[in-house]
Amino acid sequence: MNFLIQFYHLILLQPLLNGLVLIYVFLPGHDLGVAVIAITLIIRLLLHPLAIKGLRSQKKMAVLQPKMKEIQEKFKADKAQQSKAMMDLYREEKISPLSGCLPLLLQLPIIIALYQVFSRGLAPDFLAANLYSFTPNPGVMNQIFLGVFDLHNKSFILVVALLAGVAQFWQAKTSGSFGNTPAGGDKNDFTGLMQKQILYVFPIITLIFVYRLGGVIGIYWLFSTLFSVGEQYLVNRKFRGGADLPRTGLKF
Repeated sequence: MNFLIQFYHLILLQPLLNGLVLIYVFLPGHDLGVAVIAITLIIRLLLHPLAIKGLRSQKKMAVLQPKMKEIQEKFKADKAQQSKAMMDLYREEKISPLSGCLPLLLQLPIIIALYQVFSRGLAPDFLAANLYSFTPNPGVMNQIFLGVFDLHNKSFILVVALLAGVAQFWQAKTSGSFGNTPAGGDKNDFTGLMQKQILYVFPIITLIFVYRLGGVIGIYWLFSTLFSVGEQYLVNRKFRGGADLPRTGLKF
């Protein structure tokens, strides 16, 4: 356990802290909010290839739902054959069912590390203990975003939380993952109803989560979600053009 904590500290917490401080120090105006936006974009650009791969897999899985239901019906008495047919379908269409979860799983420890950076990492004593030798110590960091908004002001945090919730809703609608029933599906089935509930519940959870964690996390969450919307737009455009559509020509 001690090793894992040290590994997390060296691989995530310290690099994120130093990256944020370097951006803040060399950024004109020394604006912490703008530095957070910058490091958010850097993180999302690094994760971009995995995110695009995951979104393509999700889109293909949605298109293949009728074929998957057909396999489930055909081999409902033979689970082993059903699993084999599913794996053949995934292999033929070059889909990994888990790839859609990977970007989210990678982002979770990053969000935890960023929260620790923002909650205690900006204190002068923590900075002094964790900055690299080449990273200048900024001392007390400016908490006024764009020269106007106090990052700790409750009204500002509420506005950012609301915007993050709206962005989360927009992302879900753009992805088509929630609230849409695949062709051949039953609009009244349990899964469809659950998806529609999640479409509205997730943004509310995001709003509460961001409001409790503060304006800096809110800025990260908002711009990270907007980046995801942009990635989804790119994937949707390729699917509309037919570039990534599954062949769905397998015979069972």
